[in-house]
Amino acid sequence: MGRYFVTTAIPYVNGKPHVGHALELVETDAYARHLRARGEEVRLQTGTDDNALKNVQSAEAEGITPVEYVERVAARFISLREPLDLSFDDFIKTSTDPRHRPGVEKLWAACAESGDFYRKSYAGLYCVGCEQFYGEDELVNGRCPEHGTVPDLVEESNWFFRLSRYADQLHELISTDRLRIEPATRKREVLSFIEAGLEDFSASRSMTRARGWGIPVPGDPDQVIYVWFDALGNYITAPGYGTDEASFDHWWTSSDARVHVIGKGIIRFHAVYWPAMLLSAGVRLPDTIFVHEYLTADGMKISKSAGNAEDPADIVAAYGSDALRWWMLSDVARSGDTDYTTERLVNRANEDLANNIGNLVNRTVSMVRRYRDGVIPPVPADNPGAAALRKARADAPAAIDAAFTAFDYRRAAEAITAIGDEGNRYVEAARPWELAKAERKQDAPPAALDAVLAELVATCREIATRLVAFLPEAAARIAAQCGDGGDQVAEPTPVFPRLELAKA
Repeated sequence: MGRYFVTTAIPYVNGKPHVGHALELVETDAYARHLRARGEEVRLQTGTDDNALKNVQSAEAEGITPVEYVERVAARFISLREPLDLSFDDFIKTSTDPRHRPGVEKLWAACAESGDFYRKSYAGLYCVGCEQFYGEDELVNGRCPEHGTVPDLVEESNWFFRLSRYADQLHELISTDRLRIEPATRKREVLSFIEAGLEDFSASRSMTRARGWGIPVPGDPDQVIYVWFDALGNYITAPGYGTDEASFDHWWTSSDARVHVIGKGIIRFHAVYWPAMLLSAGVRLPDTIFVHEYLTADGMKISKSAGNAEDPADIVAAYGSDALRWWMLSDVARSGDTDYTTERLVNRANEDLANNIGNLVNRTVSMVRRYRDGVIPPVPADNPGAAALRKARADAPAAIDAAFTAFDYRRAAEAITAIGDEGNRYVEAARPWELAKAERKQDAPPAALDAVLAELVATCREIATRLVAFLPEAAARIAAQCGDGGDQVAEPTPVFPRLELAKA
């Protein structure tokens, strides 16, 4: 059994969560659930990034303190656990969690000990939304490429981190996959960024511009630690860096894999800044960074400012968590942005869940009750007519494992629907209702129908097992209808009722 430490990025809490946030949470949750089902020891961590200037500005706009603001909004992210059926083990809020500040201060001190900080006066174009500086050549028509806003001209004297010192080391680690970046297009993007030359970055902000919000720089109380330097530290402060060394060693230093799941807009910070910080501090690096694409609406990035940000809790209230989780895991592309629409969600749920898997489970359970009073016949050792079905069942575990290893959720989902497809084809080919009729006329032995019914129950049980990472509640419902491993099925009820689009 291996040990895995799996994290999402931690979003700014300057607004309520939207369906784009839900994508990362659901993908990471499915990955962690798959590892647990495989028998691995897993810690799944998420949280919120509180110490950002944009949070101060949002609080000021409402006339409340930053503490009040971030607590209220962070609660909305925590509350996604139930509607999205999430299984995170830890949730860190960077402004109030007692583990965070000591760990960030220790990280700063370790980098300082390596001689990687120096004071410098500078001027630059700063996007508050991204909390980062941009060169003029990185802007699109003078605007931030992420938010479409005009950056502020900022002039300050701050502490800078010697990122340039680690360019060769980072390039070697990433090009050899010792620091694995998936998919390959994102790996090439990071390598190109490094090859273009790394510039040292500002690692602090003036206390004045930060409005007094954030962690003060050790030994320089007029400065606060830059939000990204602060926020990235959550991956090591939550498991105990600076507060619980035994826990930190267990979950970070000595784990078999440290996996970050992030969105493409923050790849520079996670694949360049963060490993450089860890190299400076003498801390072990993550092993894998999976970079997912964006959900879009009519081709535009989903965001609060764009006015196209649907609340995932509202989607679940209308269509259920199974439909939303399944769409995100079966329909969202591994490469390239994916447009979210309720029509796509409903169609995918009806096609894969209601018509395919749900139909197979309902037919199977109903026939076992009708023809065998609910008693499940034993699976025969040999059943030539079910060769294709048995192959689909046998091939699924390795196919799903390989797909998860590549973070290809769509391909993993296809292995499950393939079992359902073969199961429904088997029903049509075997025609158990005709075998039952022939049995009553004594034209066919009971063993013929027994073999078909046993094969179908085994198929539905296999689907339930494979669905655990995708739809844990539905997987449990299917297993229960198929007897939970016992010898008798339950009363059939629709596992996946057909969905209808809500009327406007």
